[in-house]
Amino acid sequence: MKRNLNPLLFYCFLLVVSCNSKSNNDQLTFWSSNNPQEITLTRTMVEKWNNQHPDYFIGLQPVPEGKSSEEIILAAVVGKTTPDIYANMWQGSVEMYAKAGVLIPFDTLDGFMEFIKTRCSDEVISEITSFDGHIYQVPWKVNPIITLYNKRIFENLQMEGLPDTYSKYMDAARRIQQDADGDGYVDRWVGYTTVMVIWYQRLFNFYPLYLAASNGAPLIKDNKAAFNNEYAVGVFRFLQQLYINNYFSKQRMGGSQDPFISERFATLFTGPWQINYLNKFISDSLEFDFYPIPVPDNHEGPVYTYGDPKNMVIFNTCNDPQTAWEFIKTMITREGDLKLLEITGQFPRRKNLANDTYFKDFLEQNPKTQVFARQVEYIKGVDNHELIVEVFDIISQEYEACVIYNRKTPEEAIDAAAKAVDILLGNIEKN
Repeated sequence: MKRNLNPLLFYCFLLVVSCNSKSNNDQLTFWSSNNPQEITLTRTMVEKWNNQHPDYFIGLQPVPEGKSSEEIILAAVVGKTTPDIYANMWQGSVEMYAKAGVLIPFDTLDGFMEFIKTRCSDEVISEITSFDGHIYQVPWKVNPIITLYNKRIFENLQMEGLPDTYSKYMDAARRIQQDADGDGYVDRWVGYTTVMVIWYQRLFNFYPLYLAASNGAPLIKDNKAAFNNEYAVGVFRFLQQLYINNYFSKQRMGGSQDPFISERFATLFTGPWQINYLNKFISDSLEFDFYPIPVPDNHEGPVYTYGDPKNMVIFNTCNDPQTAWEFIKTMITREGDLKLLEITGQFPRRKNLANDTYFKDFLEQNPKTQVFARQVEYIKGVDNHELIVEVFDIISQEYEACVIYNRKTPEEAIDAAAKAVDILLGNIEKN
């Protein structure tokens, strides 16, 4: 997810020389992610389409290798070597490309609005609608960030319920520390989240906690910072106290042994990819499960979180956008969404997923996925703004000063971040 404009020229030349442009036999080119499971999924869907539509052939290619898929796509846009369809677009990148005029608006294609209203809620449709009222992305897959926990550790603490509020989580942290060795050495923490000051790391600690506390509130509204509020301050204070009291480790995790599997961490803020990973590597003695992100003690209503959405787009280099949409539609039917679940373990962004009988067998056969299926109803992406990366970068700098190093109060840090964001957005508005 890193945005780095400096090597653009190099990547453009690289793509022009080496990327798979349309061949004479390809009606449309389709780039998937280079995740092995997604390659399997998209190959299955493309082969089915090509067998049923021999006159509208689709050529499949995983996104070319590079530092990140975001850099490769950006370079392809500049070099005019974009595929017709791309199926792994981070939602936060769409507005930049929409304003650059390089994406096809789906709402201008026959049947799109009618179809999308059957799959997505009004809330999701509003979230993906761009500044000009058009829709340039199709909601596809999500990985909700929630709380992974070690069941035995919390059973031994004899707590009443799960630590799903700030005070309960702090109480669990204190109890876990009481089990530390008498010499003060701590070999078990209530949890861990990365201390790296990289903007996208805030998507997996600050941001899901902020969404949970605020009932899914935005960071930006009316082109101004909207996060200078009790929820953001509360999240900074919650995390700051976890570090001040040594309930979270400041170490950068490395080495060969996973600290959750070795039971050094009782919880992690993470996504559904952990299910298959842990089932593959844990011992029989480690039992795990998931619950929603912790919230303030006075929280009411559903608990939102960050959904890490990746969506599909059509670039304006496509000579047949309508056929491209007809193919995309096959990937987001119930059948396509079930294959996404079965093959990749990722979740479709569709309403009423947990209660849709079409998915009942899968969810019952994979019980640990059920909490994620319910969470899909209450997720957010990021705000549709071309400078959302820069906004997260500003928040990340203040996060480091306040949460990690305790050099600022939460109020000071959030206020400073909001003022810096207002200056940033004000400057772009003037231009």
